Amino acid sequence: MGLLDKLSGWLGLRKKEVNVLCLGLDNSGKTTIINQLKPTNTQAQEIVPTIGFNIEKFKSSSLSFTVFDMSGQSRYRNLWEHYYKESHAIIFVIDSGDKLRMVVAKEELDTLLNHEDIRSKRIPVLFFANKIDLRDAMSSVKVSQMLCLENIKDKPWHICASNAIKGEGLQEGLDWLQGNVSF
Repeated sequence: MGLLDKLSGWLGLRKKEVNVLCLGLDNSGKTTIINQLKPTNTQAQEIVPTIGFNIEKFKSSSLSFTVFDMSGQSRYRNLWEHYYKESHAIIFVIDSGDKLRMVVAKEELDTLLNHEDIRSKRIPVLFFANKIDLRDAMSSVKVSQMLCLENIKDKPWHICASNAIKGEGLQEGLDWLQGNVSF
């Protein structure tokens, strides 16, 4: 560690490290969202389904993010809980065009929020109602109602309509997350 690194640490100028879990059902757009949040020169050109999990790192103006992109396939969802303890924030991605699996998304969200390692933490939860560009997509308000987000009283939360492929709505969500992460 160099002198400037030490000095910036003492002065509180170093970016704070934030561990973020990115969760949601398979094919909701988690990996695409994370890819869009990374600097352009580090973005993948082709997105493939996540098997297990991926770890991505990127920086914003004030924070340094380590994002755990967790597979949403049913056989991998039991891995999620192994990362709850060390997380500072959660991004939960919902495919707003997939009305049939909204019940499954709600069940997974309820399981997450009631887990002992999450229930006791005042951890911010950012929801992306993704794929808002699809013809039959539900609005972020409708997604919020279907997931009963108004019942979340013990954690700060926010929902953004998003189109991960075009990057729409992502910066709004990231800005909210930066303002609500606490250590």
